[in-house]
Amino acid sequence: MAKRKCSHVSQIKNVKPRTDGCEECLKMGDSWVELRLCLTCGHVGCCNNSKNKHATKHFLETGHPIMQPLPDEGWKWCYVDEVYLP
Repeated sequence: MAKRKCSHVSQIKNVKPRTDGCEECLKMGDSWVELRLCLTCGHVGCCNNSKNKHATKHFLETGHPIMQPLPDEGWKWCYVDEVYLP
């Protein structure tokens, strides 16, 4: 079986997190489990283990394809190609 590749790495930008926590959860006064950083615009959203799943919702609303954990854990995820990147 061939290894899947990401066709969106060119969209990765040198971004800074826009907030110190999940943007939407902070506005709602809610909590999160872990954070994800959008590598297109710097949006900070909560992971899919969090009840609100704001990082995935951000992808669905914007189409921004690649995120990484915040703080950085040495990997990235492409939502479109459904593949991890080193």
